[in-house]
Amino acid sequence: MQNYQTFQPAQGAFNDKIILVTGAGDGIGREAALSYARHGATVILLGRTVAKLEAVYDEIEAAGGATPAIIPLDMKGATEANYRDMAATIMDQFGRLDGLLHNAGMLGVLSPFAHIDLATWEDIMKVNVTAQFMMTKALLPVLLEATNPSVVFTSSGVGRTGRAHWGPYAVSKFATEGMAQVLADEYDNSHLRVNVINPGATRTAMRSKAYPAEDKSKLKTAADIMPVYLYLMSDDSIGVSGESLDAQTR
Repeated sequence: MQNYQTFQPAQGAFNDKIILVTGAGDGIGREAALSYARHGATVILLGRTVAKLEAVYDEIEAAGGATPAIIPLDMKGATEANYRDMAATIMDQFGRLDGLLHNAGMLGVLSPFAHIDLATWEDIMKVNVTAQFMMTKALLPVLLEATNPSVVFTSSGVGRTGRAHWGPYAVSKFATEGMAQVLADEYDNSHLRVNVINPGATRTAMRSKAYPAEDKSKLKTAADIMPVYLYLMSDDSIGVSGESLDAQTR
């Protein structure tokens, strides 16, 4: 496997690729959508805040990228029917899906395990685990229509080693790692590849919420960590599946 932390795709490497990015209105999702579009992809922007998605849409068009699509969706309230309808629409409009980046996530409140309330636990599990299960399940037939489809999940350092006070978020990321491993193993002999990215400490709103006193100037930006996101969506990663990659050197 090449050095994916410094990977740069060839010009036009994503031409004709259709890539869905969740949480595309802000942070890492926004940067990933812009990066994929910059390299030729048609990006489907999914998120709950229409104004943010429209801003990314306008930025892609202003830069001369392929016209994106927008799917406004609140993953906390979405049902299986919503995801089936979404999959049918993508199939009808595009005929396939080359890439799916599961970037959207919910942090919740950091607290001792004994103080976690059930409603918070269930909300985080719905967004970070159940919604991603429902979306991936619905989109599998559309992904399998592509020549070399790629599914990328987002994990965290606390999804590999549990940490005090990170309760439901950490557990949800352990579940994410497991879900990706199950899918990768099930589709091991197919053309579908499934991998995980741990973005590491990155200058995002979620990171600021978790570490409000942190010196943000010392953190990598979302743009700094894009090489691994580009690598796993590019044809250079064909044959790479079941991996959990770090976007930054630890």
